[in-house]
Amino acid sequence: MTTYRTRRHLGVVTLLLLVLAAALGPTPSSAADGDWWDPVARPAPDSGIGVTGEPFRGTGSSGEVRGFVDAHNHIMSNEAFGGRLICGKAFSAKGIADALKDCPEHYPDGSLAVFDFITNGGDGRHDPVGWPTFEDWPAHDSLTHQQNYYAWIERAWRGGQRVLVNDLVTNGVICSVYFFKDRDCDEMTSIRLQAKLTYDMQAYIDGMYGGPGKGWFRIVTDSAQARDVVARGKLAVVLGVETSEPFGCKQILDVAQCDRADIDAGLDELHALGVRSMFLCHKFDNALCGVRFDSGALGTAINVGQFLSTGTFWRTERCAGPQHDNPIGLASAPGAEKRLPEGVSVPAYDEDARCNTRGLSALGEYAVRGMMERNMMLEIDHMSVKATGRVLDIFEAESYPGVLSSHSWMDLDWTERVYGLGGFVAQYMHGSEGFVAEADRTGALRDKYGVGYGYGTDMNGVGGWPAPRGANAPNPVTYPFRSVDGGSVLDRQSTGERTWDLNTDGAAHYGLVPDWIEDIRRVGGQDVVDDLFRGAESYLDTWGASERHRAAANLAEGAAATASSAEWNPFTSYAPGRAVDGDRGTRWASDWSDDQWLGIDLGAVHRVGRVTLDWERAYGRSYRIELSTDGTDWRTAWSTASGDGGLDTAVFTPSPARHLRVRFLDRGTEWGYSLHEVGVHGR
Repeated sequence: MTTYRTRRHLGVVTLLLLVLAAALGPTPSSAADGDWWDPVARPAPDSGIGVTGEPFRGTGSSGEVRGFVDAHNHIMSNEAFGGRLICGKAFSAKGIADALKDCPEHYPDGSLAVFDFITNGGDGRHDPVGWPTFEDWPAHDSLTHQQNYYAWIERAWRGGQRVLVNDLVTNGVICSVYFFKDRDCDEMTSIRLQAKLTYDMQAYIDGMYGGPGKGWFRIVTDSAQARDVVARGKLAVVLGVETSEPFGCKQILDVAQCDRADIDAGLDELHALGVRSMFLCHKFDNALCGVRFDSGALGTAINVGQFLSTGTFWRTERCAGPQHDNPIGLASAPGAEKRLPEGVSVPAYDEDARCNTRGLSALGEYAVRGMMERNMMLEIDHMSVKATGRVLDIFEAESYPGVLSSHSWMDLDWTERVYGLGGFVAQYMHGSEGFVAEADRTGALRDKYGVGYGYGTDMNGVGGWPAPRGANAPNPVTYPFRSVDGGSVLDRQSTGERTWDLNTDGAAHYGLVPDWIEDIRRVGGQDVVDDLFRGAESYLDTWGASERHRAAANLAEGAAATASSAEWNPFTSYAPGRAVDGDRGTRWASDWSDDQWLGIDLGAVHRVGRVTLDWERAYGRSYRIELSTDGTDWRTAWSTASGDGGLDTAVFTPSPARHLRVRFLDRGTEWGYSLHEVGVHGR
């Protein structure tokens, strides 16, 4: 409906809007005519940055970007879990007093800060006042208060960070059982909102710098954009997703609540939102994959949540290899356990059964391949050993580099496989001593593969952050100090009436990331920091290689196949052609004896250099791959005596062949040999 208003009324409204804008909007700063890194207008009052000097721009002599990468952060998690678990906002158009205030139920003394005392012990009582006093929060051990205020991120950028991955995060079960919330618990609704607010924050910062595209906080959707942003000295922000039931793919009593159409629609939607990396499972087993367990009382509480969400507790088995999942939580968690139905209790677990029985499901594999088709990067942290192993098998079979471990939640024995694929590894934001020790442990691998290193702060991620080492600790951070590139000087950071010092406050909020890096330098020396400064380049290398990846043609698909035998079954066919029909739901199976073979006629001579074998449970322990141009003279291209089933990839020097034969010498089971699919590729 259109309403007529007089010129006089328009004039009054316009005047009121101007007054309101002057009261609530940014005010001109002293740097209005100053340097490019200072805003034309900043809200007043607002947080200090505590940094002077020009942020570095440009690339290195060989074109590589420079700077740190935070591969795992949660800027907008205050909008997750029903909206009242993490208190405070990363920004607010109403100003800092509105952004940095506690949840309503925390007033007047934190008596109802239930999640505080669940996660941090004690009674949860604290001073709820944020701005301007910040007596009790943010703090390194407070898991429920905002740590990602935009000005604190600005300080990290000024201190040398050039890539930030903002993982949109939530958990529907935690939302449903938490006492306080102001919205429903649908996970995808929360993900959409967090994505929108990240774009809103970009616009908010742009407004301080004169308009769209002018701010330092730049959301990017491809690696070329990211490299351009970093070359201009700004912060490239990548969107990721870490949620427990993506696309609604939960399971109830082991029955999936989603299908392939849901996965395709979900991946398309996330890609359209700008999401370029994601986890397929997190905390709870879902219809896609099993998870890596949590330990202690938190693990018990999450296991209860697993039951409430899926109708089943975690199930364990002895690990088949050197990798294992985290020790399962065995400590009591009375607050969570009382939510179980009467007569139901958390099961006991054998100490020597450290692996989740659940791996990557058929739907999970479909999602993995869907991400590859969209050139997205897959996060393997939180995946069970069985799921991670299958993912790495798939990526190796396809030579796909888009694999990330962003915050120390995979078995460390996988590290070289990740690097071998071209993937990227970051370590959780541990205390400087622990961080340096772990960085040193994997330093030789980074040298071998010529890669940099990253960190995953997991801020606002309910994880806990480095405690203070103390002002009297050896080699404390001394203020002011210079940034790693040498161009900026950082002093203690102040917001309102509070000034933070890493030595005595620990990593209380995101603005102290540069101070933490300086602490790493003092504890561990320059080498670790140099590896971190190469992190942005390595992350973008992985992303760029994922974008450029194109699936190689499978020369075997639809080819003529023969075999020494085929298992007879009156209800289905296990004929040799089933191993080359492009359908992973079918399979060839041999008789139950050794010395079998499967032959494939490629129809013409091709260069062959990679063969993949996707085994059913009946696998070969010892076998070899033979090539021939004429089907008469054969040469062995590759062999193994230590096959373990799953998805095997044989890579060898490419050579011409029309015929390929797999000779099976020793069975790994009591059955014969059975393959879902054989892939033959030129490289």
